[in-house]
Amino acid sequence: MNYHIAFDSPWYLCLLLLLPALWVAGMKTLAGLGKTRRLVALVLRSVVLIALVLALAEAQLVRSTDRLTVIYLLDQSLSIPEAQRRAMIQFVNSSIARHRDAKREDRAGVIVFGREASVEVPPIDDEVPVPMSIESLIDRNHTDLSGAMKMALAMFPHDAAKRVVLVTDGNETLGDAQTQASALADAGVSIDVVPIQLEARGDVSIEKLALSSDVRRGQPFQLRVVLNHTTPAGDAAPPVKGRLKVTRHVGEIEEVVTEEAVTLEPGKKVYSLTQDIEDPGFYTYEARFVPDDVEADELSQNNRATAFTHIRGRGSVLLIEDWAPSEKGRFDHLVQRLRAEDLEVTMMASDRLFTNLSELQNYDTVVLANVPRSSGSDTSDVVQSFSDDQIKMLVANTQQLGSGLVMIGGPNSFGAGGWTGTELEKAMPVDFQIKNAKVEAVGALALIMHAGEMADGNYWQKVVARESIKALGPQDYCGLIHWNGNDEWLWNHPRGFGRVGEMRKIMLRRLDGMTPGDMPQFDGSMLMAAKAFQNLPDAAVKHMIIISDGDPTPPSPSTLALLRRVKVRVSTVAVGSHGMLGSNLMQQIASATGGKYYVVKQASALPKIYQREVRRLARPLIFEDKNGIKPFVKYPHEMIKGVADDIPPLTGFVMTTLKDNPLVEVALVSPKPPGEKNATILAGWTYGLGRAVALTTDAGQRWTTGWTGWANYDKLFSQIVRWSMRPVGDTGKFSVATDVVDGRGRVVITALDKEDEFLNFLDMAGSVVGPDMKPAGIEVRQVAPGRYIGQFDANAAGSYFVMVNPGPGHAPIRTGANVSYSAEFRAEETNAALLEQIAALAPHGGEAGKLLTAPAAGEPLDALLQMDPFRRDLPKSTASDDVWPLLLVFCSTVFFFDVLNRRVHLDPAWLAPYTAWVKEHVFGRAVEKKPDATMSRLRSRKAAVSDELAQRRASARFEPEADAAVADAPLAADAGATETQSAAPPPPRETLAAEKKEETYTERLLKAKKDATKRRQ
Repeated sequence: MNYHIAFDSPWYLCLLLLLPALWVAGMKTLAGLGKTRRLVALVLRSVVLIALVLALAEAQLVRSTDRLTVIYLLDQSLSIPEAQRRAMIQFVNSSIARHRDAKREDRAGVIVFGREASVEVPPIDDEVPVPMSIESLIDRNHTDLSGAMKMALAMFPHDAAKRVVLVTDGNETLGDAQTQASALADAGVSIDVVPIQLEARGDVSIEKLALSSDVRRGQPFQLRVVLNHTTPAGDAAPPVKGRLKVTRHVGEIEEVVTEEAVTLEPGKKVYSLTQDIEDPGFYTYEARFVPDDVEADELSQNNRATAFTHIRGRGSVLLIEDWAPSEKGRFDHLVQRLRAEDLEVTMMASDRLFTNLSELQNYDTVVLANVPRSSGSDTSDVVQSFSDDQIKMLVANTQQLGSGLVMIGGPNSFGAGGWTGTELEKAMPVDFQIKNAKVEAVGALALIMHAGEMADGNYWQKVVARESIKALGPQDYCGLIHWNGNDEWLWNHPRGFGRVGEMRKIMLRRLDGMTPGDMPQFDGSMLMAAKAFQNLPDAAVKHMIIISDGDPTPPSPSTLALLRRVKVRVSTVAVGSHGMLGSNLMQQIASATGGKYYVVKQASALPKIYQREVRRLARPLIFEDKNGIKPFVKYPHEMIKGVADDIPPLTGFVMTTLKDNPLVEVALVSPKPPGEKNATILAGWTYGLGRAVALTTDAGQRWTTGWTGWANYDKLFSQIVRWSMRPVGDTGKFSVATDVVDGRGRVVITALDKEDEFLNFLDMAGSVVGPDMKPAGIEVRQVAPGRYIGQFDANAAGSYFVMVNPGPGHAPIRTGANVSYSAEFRAEETNAALLEQIAALAPHGGEAGKLLTAPAAGEPLDALLQMDPFRRDLPKSTASDDVWPLLLVFCSTVFFFDVLNRRVHLDPAWLAPYTAWVKEHVFGRAVEKKPDATMSRLRSRKAAVSDELAQRRASARFEPEADAAVADAPLAADAGATETQSAAPPPPRETLAAEKKEETYTERLLKAKKDATKRRQ
């Protein structure tokens, strides 16, 4: 591994030319520091400047290495036989074990792919064998080479050369492998290719089921089935015998069109049938081939094909009613009157709902007649509900495919029917929640959770609690009690209840972290809830739902009495987690409080039960007046044309909130309660390509009993339905054809006017709904006189419903396309041309990849293993790390010492004690103790003072004072001795007495002043 320095902005290095100027200026400005300190300051400043310039130049430490990373991409799609897929895994394991250089720390990784790519083994410098059974979960019905290469590019480490080994048959059904391979080569990645040689095999497939997608009623049309019998090249394969069955589906009805024995010689064969249908509708045809000998047919996935056609007729209506015995048949009168108005009406109960979007294509409008989202009896086995997918189908059928959608009111519809917060609410011209706080439509719900012993109990508790909270209105209250060592409120402690509108997000977030335990008794939690209910005087409906296995101790009679006094109904849901089904205790609690009791066998039924129970809180949404309410006309809408003047009074409706949207058209409004936004009776709007209508009262069962005998009853409801319906009519001058080629659907429209002249410059717009129920727009362009073409993605198998709006004055065109099976099952040989192009791409500075010839299934892999994917024919990898952040830190540190050097004088003698300590304690050397420097200086000073005093005494003369008393003269005899004694040193006392005191300057000045004063006197 080699290192060198590089710069991202090398021009900043020119600033190093300032170094001489720095020294010249510093020699003058730093002269006062002394020679040594000035030199140190200049060196430190130079280092600071150099580090700063290198940081500005963005210095980087570059490492170059010959390490290599190889990522194997394994095609695991179903177009490759299982035996060859296993051989691919053996090849990878053997290749890594033989060629990877552990000393150079080479890395190897494995990505498997089909429709999507998944990392089976990340790039590591070790020999981790790939398991023979792939652990990654991928969709094998498609092949996306580009997605696998894109993932490999993202996985490569930056400090190694890069190579991809692509093991595939080259038959891609998604993406653009050629473009992505070019991107890899531009990024310096070498690509080796190991083609999987698909063996020629005998197979029978239904290539196409062709029929017209749009037919007039009673018009004969042709249905063609194209079968293809492929055989190994050059082989005289025997014919394949089997049965060809063609069926026709409309709604839930299946009819066999033909079933016959066929014998297929090698090649293609076309079977043709003539069809003539009188009943309008949307029909789906299915052709299926079943071979007599399964071994003669390699793939069974391509033995089925589907297609559909639309038989045009007069308007058709689907009316969905509640399946519950107490509600069924309540709309028979409405159905009879609509049929009398020449409308085709089909009734559907909510327990036998549609299962796919094609079933809805038979109808021009769908009517939800007082049907709740969840309904049934009091046992879980018969609780039915609209699934989220079915609700999405209803909305897509209106928004994307132009069908009508009508919701008729009643105590089980709109917000009172549990539709709040669903996709259906978005499609209606009114919101199902009451957003006006002045309207007293408030409910309170308490949830008591005890399902810890049920399988996946915690998960299902969160699901049902989430569904309950989502269904409540913003003015409603909600509280949840769970066992966490004690009975605890999950939010808003200690009050427990909180308004949903203010806390909905908080409630849902708290649910994610809820981990309830095994509740030992009911009394504590139920008493907490009962006391909390007492603090909600504005709640019109109070409800409690308990989910449990029934093993906690029962609540006390006083707690049940308090719940009855506060008017709380308790519904209980018994889950059989102890091997028994049902609970007497749970049933007693529900009976004592007027609630409902449910027994659950499967946890998946819990959300349906909770959806139904939450509806009980929606009763305040219902506004009733026994004296009658006379609706008034807000806007003379087409739906009430000719009947607006004599609409009979009604006694109730479901309150909603009018959407704040200019597209909403309100026809009828109730004068009560105050506020028109919450008193809408009839409103409609255009939603996408279709129309939606909200009639918040019923159709004569409970609140409009006086309407059934009204002369304009038929006219009102037929006008409501007809206004919402998908436009129908003869589209005879528009011919439509659809097909799917290479994963792209195409709709071709030829437009003619009444004189058979081309219609040009039409502003066509379209949309398509695929098998995933996700709508997508279609751009329709004119490509020739009267010819328009639109395209859309059609990669997934299934039905694609297309709606094209030709523009004003023309009825919408409904058509579609069908992909019977993935293109994965159409491939018959390896795509060698694509693989050769990929292998020929050469990365920058390296050689092109290798293209090998893979052995057939069952043959040894020795030839493949001769190729070394870890060969060194790529430039060394370089990796760089930014150094400039460290340079800035270094620059700051050196600048600190520069300031310290200039501001503080450092004496080397200060370090002597520390040096001695290190020598003694770290290196263990004995250090000679020197006398204290302070005492030595004191002794030296004392000796100097003593010498000075001695010199003064020696040079001083003895001068007696003038007024001293003269001693008696010594004897003559002693005269000589006296002189001798006078020459000797005087005694200390006499010497000190005789010594003159040295006068200071001040004393001499004062003395001179005194003398001058005396002389003047």
